[in-house]
Amino acid sequence: MKNVIYFLGSLFIAVVTAFIVHSWLSQYDDSGYVLIGMGRWSLETSLVFFGVALVIVFFITYMFFRLLGWLMRLPGKMKDRGKSVKFNRSQEALIAGLVDSAEGNWEKAEKILIKHASHSGAPLIHYLTAARAAQSRGAVEKRDEYLKKAADYAPGSDIAVGLVQAELHLSGNQFEEALQTLARLHSINPGHAAVLKLLHQTYRHIGDWDAIRKLIPSLNKNKVLMEAEVKLLEADAYSNLLREAAQKGDFTDIQELWQEIPDYIKTVSGIPAIYFAAMIDVGAGAKIEDELAKIISSNWDHTLLVLFGSVQSNDRARQLRTAESWLTVYPDDPVLLRILGKLCILLNDTDKAELYLEKSIAVEPSVSAYQLLGNILFGKDDKNNAIECYKMGLELASSEVISQVENYTG
Repeated sequence: MKNVIYFLGSLFIAVVTAFIVHSWLSQYDDSGYVLIGMGRWSLETSLVFFGVALVIVFFITYMFFRLLGWLMRLPGKMKDRGKSVKFNRSQEALIAGLVDSAEGNWEKAEKILIKHASHSGAPLIHYLTAARAAQSRGAVEKRDEYLKKAADYAPGSDIAVGLVQAELHLSGNQFEEALQTLARLHSINPGHAAVLKLLHQTYRHIGDWDAIRKLIPSLNKNKVLMEAEVKLLEADAYSNLLREAAQKGDFTDIQELWQEIPDYIKTVSGIPAIYFAAMIDVGAGAKIEDELAKIISSNWDHTLLVLFGSVQSNDRARQLRTAESWLTVYPDDPVLLRILGKLCILLNDTDKAELYLEKSIAVEPSVSAYQLLGNILFGKDDKNNAIECYKMGLELASSEVISQVENYTG
């Protein structure tokens, strides 16, 4: 329509121009003439006719060259129009593929995305979405093929393609493959938040707590996790590292690790108990006896108190005196009384142990107190009372188990 209007407008201008020329020249009595000669040929006509003819010839020549230019540009326009149609179809295919993928129609989404990927303005999205769809339907080879094509079509998108690849490896429990990809991405951009987050998740899956410990400063610096989450992760990492060191059975490793732990992590509830328990488990309880006693004195904790009673002290009498010193502050603490009874047994002072255990049971009955008291009575050949203690301990243990089950099911 635009071209038709342009043609009619040009024709109108040409007619008006010819009319003006004709009217202007016709006003003279002698309109003049024009003689054109070429060799033996000559053309003679009036000036009016020549002027009008000149305008018409100019118009025809102009329109001819415009038509010629249009015809020369026509193949390119047809090609551009074809590209535009394919591009629009690819955009529609992308939307349809995303919808099918969201609805769980993995195979359908994969086919439509790949079919139009090469004509899209965003082939990377086509191939990455298709890779996710292939992963969801278990087509691992196709997934890898699409990821490779995504990298080929977008050579500057290594991070984006690598992140999707790592996510898909993680969702498929291919932790080693995910770690290789993330290590490469980390070398490209050490501060990339998404890379750091996936690295953290991968290390947790494979239980590499030492790697997590080394990664924590980057997680904190790049705001990958909130401050509270970083501290919680740090405490979790060091607690697991302490357990791993305890499994190796070398108290030197445990102590060296403890020295590396920041002071604010050492004060987190449960962390000191893991350290002291680890030292006791490897037979190095005597090395931490004084430190443990000092912490208990300043921060009363039943877990640490139980650990103190398990220390393999080089001086049992001194260990007992330390524990008895706490009676001035906590005279009716059932756990302390039970630990005192246990330490008296280790010193073969069964009469004193019996008194402590009876008082502990009177304040708050416990399975371990009943068992220790039963052992003392059995050793004194008081079998009836010993059996009664064992019976009470079993009943208490049973009621505790039942209570735990009810709380769990409730």
